[in-house]
Amino acid sequence: MATLTVEIVTPEEPLFSAPAHALMARSSEGDFTILPQHTATVGDVVSSIVRVDTDDGVVAYAVHSGFFQVGPGTEEGETLATVLAGVAERITDIDVARAQAAKEAAEAKLASLKGEDGDNEEQLLAYAALERAELRLRAADFTP
Repeated sequence: MATLTVEIVTPEEPLFSAPAHALMARSSEGDFTILPQHTATVGDVVSSIVRVDTDDGVVAYAVHSGFFQVGPGTEEGETLATVLAGVAERITDIDVARAQAAKEAAEAKLASLKGEDGDNEEQLLAYAALERAELRLRAADFTP
């Protein structure tokens, strides 16, 4: 019987590893779903909500970009899908007040830099912080 195992890992720790029915995420080419017996592939994951459909329901993570790899697992008929994320967090662990404060701080920083060169490193860092905060807020409102 074909099975799927999904892993979500960061440089700090493995966040998830379990049998699943499907892995749903977004790449630079659009949304994708990995199912058992998926062909081997490697690609990017853009900042988005990554969902894993398990026997216990949907588990969701805010993934702040990374890569995915799909290939054969260690068991006969097993497909292994791994998401390698620089930063990821389970949506139930998101501190909404902290994310809102981070969003406001990034917006204030961008407002203070208005009129400066668009490739200014401070602006790029502020835009990145704003993107992370907005993803956290979207993820906190996500209902599987």
